Amino acid sequence: MLNKQFDSLLPIKASFLLLFLLGISQISFAQQKITVSGNVVSDSSQPVSNVTIRIKGGTAGGTTDENGSFKISVAKGAVLLFSSIGYEEKQVTAMKDGAVLTVMLTPSNARLNDIVVVGYGTRKKETLTGSIASVKGSDLVKSPAGNFSNSLAGRLPGLVAITRTGEPGNDGSTLRIRGANTLGDNSPLVVVDGIAGRSLERLDPATIESVTILKDASAAIYGSQAANGVILVTTKRGASGKPTIQFSLNQGWNTPTVLPKMADAPLYAQLQNEISAAYHPGDPLPYSAEDIQKYKDGSDPWGHPNTDWFKETIRKNSPQRYGNLTLSGGAEAIKYFISLGSNFTDGIFRDGATNYSQTNFQSNIDAKVTNNIRLSFDVVGRQENRNYSGGGANGGSADQAQNVFWALNRSFPTWPARWPNGLPGPDIEYGANPVVLVTDATGYTKSRSYIFQSNVRLVVTIPWVKGLSLTGNAAMDRTIVSTKQFRKPWFLYTWDKTSLDANGTPLLVASKKGNTDPRLQQWMDNNSNVTLNALLNYDRVFDKHDIKVLFAAERIAGDNMNFWAFRRNYTSDILDELDLGSNELKDNGGSSGVARRLDYFGRLSYAYDAKYLAEFVWRYDGSYIFDPAGKQFGFFPGISLGYRISNEKFWKDNIAFINEMKIRGSWGKTGNDRIGPYQYLTTYGYNGGYVFNENVPQQALKALRIPNAGVTWEIANQSNIGADVELLNNKLAVSADYFYNLRTNILAYRNASVPGSAGLSLPQENIGEVVNKGFELQASYRGSAGDFKYQVSANGAWAKNHIRFWDETPGVPDYQKSTGNQMNARLYYQATGVFADQAAIDKYPHWTGARPGDIIFKDVNNDGQIDGQDQVRSNKTTIPTFTGGLSIDLQYRNFYANVLFQGAAGAERSYRTFSGGPGVGNFMYNLVKDRWTPEHPSTVNPRVWERGGAYWMTDGEPNNTYFVRSSDYLRLKNFEVGYNLSSGIAQKIGIQSLRIYVSALNFLTFTKMKDFDPESPDDAPGSIWVNSEVYPLNKTTNVGLTATF
Repeated sequence: MLNKQFDSLLPIKASFLLLFLLGISQISFAQQKITVSGNVVSDSSQPVSNVTIRIKGGTAGGTTDENGSFKISVAKGAVLLFSSIGYEEKQVTAMKDGAVLTVMLTPSNARLNDIVVVGYGTRKKETLTGSIASVKGSDLVKSPAGNFSNSLAGRLPGLVAITRTGEPGNDGSTLRIRGANTLGDNSPLVVVDGIAGRSLERLDPATIESVTILKDASAAIYGSQAANGVILVTTKRGASGKPTIQFSLNQGWNTPTVLPKMADAPLYAQLQNEISAAYHPGDPLPYSAEDIQKYKDGSDPWGHPNTDWFKETIRKNSPQRYGNLTLSGGAEAIKYFISLGSNFTDGIFRDGATNYSQTNFQSNIDAKVTNNIRLSFDVVGRQENRNYSGGGANGGSADQAQNVFWALNRSFPTWPARWPNGLPGPDIEYGANPVVLVTDATGYTKSRSYIFQSNVRLVVTIPWVKGLSLTGNAAMDRTIVSTKQFRKPWFLYTWDKTSLDANGTPLLVASKKGNTDPRLQQWMDNNSNVTLNALLNYDRVFDKHDIKVLFAAERIAGDNMNFWAFRRNYTSDILDELDLGSNELKDNGGSSGVARRLDYFGRLSYAYDAKYLAEFVWRYDGSYIFDPAGKQFGFFPGISLGYRISNEKFWKDNIAFINEMKIRGSWGKTGNDRIGPYQYLTTYGYNGGYVFNENVPQQALKALRIPNAGVTWEIANQSNIGADVELLNNKLAVSADYFYNLRTNILAYRNASVPGSAGLSLPQENIGEVVNKGFELQASYRGSAGDFKYQVSANGAWAKNHIRFWDETPGVPDYQKSTGNQMNARLYYQATGVFADQAAIDKYPHWTGARPGDIIFKDVNNDGQIDGQDQVRSNKTTIPTFTGGLSIDLQYRNFYANVLFQGAAGAERSYRTFSGGPGVGNFMYNLVKDRWTPEHPSTVNPRVWERGGAYWMTDGEPNNTYFVRSSDYLRLKNFEVGYNLSSGIAQKIGIQSLRIYVSALNFLTFTKMKDFDPESPDDAPGSIWVNSEVYPLNKTTNVGLTATF
């Protein structure tokens, strides 16, 4: 039924394409260049310096000098926009060559007149009733982040942006709107230029007009995909005026924000001696005093090296580059915005194979076909290139960064990275020598992504019904990802510390590492998405009654296909094509899938005298994920109300210093269908097989999952109350919100209450419930003192969730239950100190085999013993409960500076490291520098440990609170200092404007956490990997310029 309804909308595409061709064929225009000059003054007739002058629809055309004067060459009829902090934007049309203009700016009330993008439309900020936050692209472009998603942190209240890694090509932020709300996928829906499901990570910041987030019932218009909020991205478009060319170029350098400090060779030798004395008393110590001295003084680089593996593997800085060229302008018949950009980010490794590069193109064309028909055609093309080494260590893991940082934390400082003759040193295990793993000596992994996005938009104004228009969109997105991984053996060299050649030089022995033969694997993923929608809009004002109505239908169809192939036993490591591999042990595979949605939605907005505001939104969604027998469609409504009490006469007469006061509230229901599809069906798969017909094996199908025909949407009930205030002649603006979200019907298993002995593979059920509540506050102030202008903005948000219901194991004590605590909160033994001596052990319950220097665990249930019943559920997770930002913009004449501080609090992470014992890796310095020893019996820090030999550090899993650290931080996220060349000087050298600047990203970080960045990931206890196995975040310094012609 659903597919038939989808297919009925297909003819729309042909109509859009035909109208586009008709519109383009009618376009022509000509322009005449003129020169205008003049002065810009305030309402008190004082000159206003450094006013930005733009050509409407284009880019910057210049600035006024210290006397408020300007001179500019533009096309005849061009609309000039004059803007400055604290003033209303002024429009002036340039019609006469040589004209001398006086432009008067009035104090600004721009916040109320700002146009804000909402779902399937726009609104004036003064009439918004939902909880919506937005940021302009001109602010985001100030960040030198290589990944666009990393530019959003600290700028939007309620948006949590966490950058877990700085690895080129994989450095995007994890985004959450108002924290976490479900046990499943918490990612918000991203909508770019009205098309849902696109990604914002690799967008070119030079093309961005604005970013808006929908946080409450305003997201309900996106229905089943909007339970976690919506991020709306709007790109730039052209406008009438002469062609404007803008060129941007910057060069940056990246360094890690922090790297772990590891024990050096002398300390490592001492630690190993302490371990040996504790665990193997009476045995000879592994290192003598003479050995330790040689490690200290460097007198024997062959036999006693002192290797800093991080220094040997990671260079001081690595380059990144960004360039962009835009062309914009147009006339009444056609307007255009065209952008071409590229960027490159190199890895931080010495001689490394890691890097990312991108080339992107965007064209937004708007054409006026007739007085009642407008046509737009948008095209985006992008190629993303990701290059890494072959990986091939850590037991065969393909993740290069994980392999390298795993090896860096485990490599012994008493072993050389490279021998004095330049050959690579030995490995720990699996061929892991970091200085080799980062290079192409291990092979390569090359991934190429080809992204094509297009949209044809038709807007027809119905002439016989005033205010009525019909809009149609036909968008097609396609992404092809081709990945090629070629792994080849490499050689490392060992020395037995005794063998010498005839010249007395140590005799090194080569050994092959990695695969025994070269191996090639290739993947190909092909994904396409087609979106068709039609929107009927009615927008009229009757006296004091402002009415807006929207009714729409949308079809979304997604298809994906992938395959892979593998061959090995290549005769040469330069013959890296599938055809040239052996036919023995080759393999291949593939799969495909489809996704279908059919949606109907609408909105009714009403405002009386711009004072009493109401809005109702709804969406009726159909999804392929659920059972067609009554579960495939869901209805998602939302309602919001607002009252601009400051528009009342009594308010204006008595509380005039508060210029704007709006109270608003909303409730909405949205859905979440980001779950595994077809759970209403029995799933079958190949599992083992049987032998028939004289030992011929046959694969057999087996039922893998019990179906659940009742699986349905997660339901998000979102409530919000808020207020917006402006006072002091609109210089100070404050917004506050409180929200309460109840998520029900969360899919979860009943594995806790149903014993494993039942032998059942249970289906997921809609049984989970989570509450998430919090508040947000945003304030900004702007002012000036003569030529000095400033604006300060701050925002903060607090959000904390708790599980209201899920399946708990019967008999679990309250302090261990997940119910009532945050999602993903962990169980930890409570560390209260360290046993100073045997007497302390004898006085308190302890783990069997405890010895002096071991960590004390609290006997939580007071039963006189330490066991699993003494673990306590933490009240924190790795997601912060508080996030905030402080932005400061300063301007003095042609100089400017902007600073962004960003911070987070309420999260934690644990230190996990494989270390201890002979042959099991190095130690982090900060974990052992103040350790317990018999000579210095600390009651705070434990003794040095042997992996697996201490109950509080079993196999690198410190599931106790001693190793838990607060990851609260305050970061100087971004700053930029620059100079705008005055328009007079700029035009003398043949350009409209020139801006030069220096900037930085993640420049300073204030945190109690050592060794790791507070945003870096934290693997859960029980994982075989440790949290040190991640590419660090980058601190970026940057220089750049932007020129407009």
